[in-house]
Amino acid sequence: MEAVVVDAGSKLLKAGFAIPDQEPTMIIPTQMKRMPEDGSPSDTSMTEDITVDPVVRGFIKDWDAMEDLLHHILYTGLGWEIGNEGQILFTDPLLTPKAVRERLVQLMFETFNVSGFYATEQAVLSLYAVGRISGCTVDIGHGKIDIAPVIEGAVQHIASKRLEIGGVELTNLLSQELGKSNPRIRLDISEVEKIKEKYACCAEDDLAYEKMSCQEETHTLPDGQVITIGKERYTVGEALFQPAILGLEAHGIVEQLVRSISTVSSENHRQLLENTVLCGGTVSMDGFEDRFQKEANLCSSAVRPSLVKAPEYMPENLTMCSAWVGGAILAKVVFPQNQHMTKADYDETGPSIVHRKCF
Repeated sequence: MEAVVVDAGSKLLKAGFAIPDQEPTMIIPTQMKRMPEDGSPSDTSMTEDITVDPVVRGFIKDWDAMEDLLHHILYTGLGWEIGNEGQILFTDPLLTPKAVRERLVQLMFETFNVSGFYATEQAVLSLYAVGRISGCTVDIGHGKIDIAPVIEGAVQHIASKRLEIGGVELTNLLSQELGKSNPRIRLDISEVEKIKEKYACCAEDDLAYEKMSCQEETHTLPDGQVITIGKERYTVGEALFQPAILGLEAHGIVEQLVRSISTVSSENHRQLLENTVLCGGTVSMDGFEDRFQKEANLCSSAVRPSLVKAPEYMPENLTMCSAWVGGAILAKVVFPQNQHMTKADYDETGPSIVHRKCF
C-alpha cells in the first residue's frame, strides 16, 4: 500500500496516496460544522452556524477537530483499516512550532497507530514538485503568505518571511468594496468568497489600475438579488502589490521576495531568484502571474526574479497542490529507504525524535 500524503491548509485539506503525477484523491474544506453529540441532524437550529476551524493561519489549533477530520479522511475516504494502518507524510508550514510537530507525531503513533511517519516543510516540497531543490517559494494561502528561500533542500529560516495576510483578508476586502457599491444588499462572506474566486483578477500594473474604468458586470446571488461588480475585482489582486489598500504599511509581494533573498549570501542570489515558484490558491487569480513577472522585471535587484513553469506531465492545478505533489515525490524516497520515523523510534525516544528524523 502506498504511503498517504496529507497537506492541511487553513481552507482546504489535500490527501491521497503518493502518486505524484495525479491530483490528490481528496480535496475537501478544512472547516467543519459541529453536530449534536448523538449525530442527529433533526434540530440544527442551534448548531448550523457553529463552525470549527482545525487549522488557523496554517497551523493546527483544534486538535480534537483535527483528529475527527483525519479519521474521516484516512478510514472513510482512503480506506485504511483499523489495525492495518499504513505510512503517512505530512507537509509542514513554514516556521511550524516544535510543540505542534511533536503533538502531530504523538497523534499519529498513539491514536492512529501508523507504521511510519515523515514530515517536511511545504516550501521544499513545492520546489520538488517542479523538479528543483533550490529556489524560492512564494506561497499565498488562505491565512498567510510564506516567502521561503531554499538551498539544496534546506529552508533558509533566517531569510524567510511569514506575512499574516492571505486569501481571507482579500475576501474581507472584496466584501467591503462590494458593500460600498451595493449598499442595499447584505452579502454573506461565503458568497463573497465564491465571487472572489470567479471574478478577482490583477491589473497589468499599478498605473493601469489607477486609470481603470472597467465595464461593470452583474452577478445574481442565490437569493435572487443582483449585484454589480466593477473595479472591485481588480482591487483584490492589487492589494498584494500595494498592501496600503489593506491598510498595511508593508512592501508589495515582489519587493518582499527580493528583500528576503537579499539577506542570503550573495553567491546564492541568482540561483534563488531565477527559480521562483508561486503556489497557493490565490496565485491562480487571473493575471496574477503576468503582473508578478512584470513587477519582477522592474525591480531594482541586479538579478531579477524569474518564475519556474510546472512540467507538462504534472496536474493542471499544480499551484494549488504543489506541496502535496512534492510530498508524494518525497514519500517515494523516504519510506522505501527507511529514512522515516518508525513506531520503534517513537517508543524509544518519544515525540522529540521528529526534529532529528524529519528536517
